[in-house]
Amino acid sequence: MNTMVLLAGIVAGLATLGHFTAGTKLYLKPFLACDLDPVPKNVILSVFHYVSVYQIFSSLILVMVGINFENCMHDPTMVLNFIGINYGFFALVQIVIALTSSVKGGLFKMFQWIFWVLIAVLVFIR
Repeated sequence: MNTMVLLAGIVAGLATLGHFTAGTKLYLKPFLACDLDPVPKNVILSVFHYVSVYQIFSSLILVMVGINFENCMHDPTMVLNFIGINYGFFALVQIVIALTSSVKGGLFKMFQWIFWVLIAVLVFIR
């Protein structure tokens, strides 16, 4: 068992749960309810679900590898690095956007980067 990878998977799973609950309620539904052309609305809906698929599969892989690290894959290093790098860049992009946006206190109102950093760090300190 690899505790750090398992913890990363648990945090990723919690972030996924937040994505489907709070993310849908606070961000997706209000966006879809606004007066905007249907094409951009459906593109954003697609992007929301692309992220959903990525979060579900990366969470499952992290938990699976964390529980049975040695026997899960021949060499899980590349998969874990890919997931860690993705979450690390998710954090970086969100931090840059939060700091450069007109949202007052954007770094804390757009707080998802905290989860992304935690997942990436846990994956890399394995």
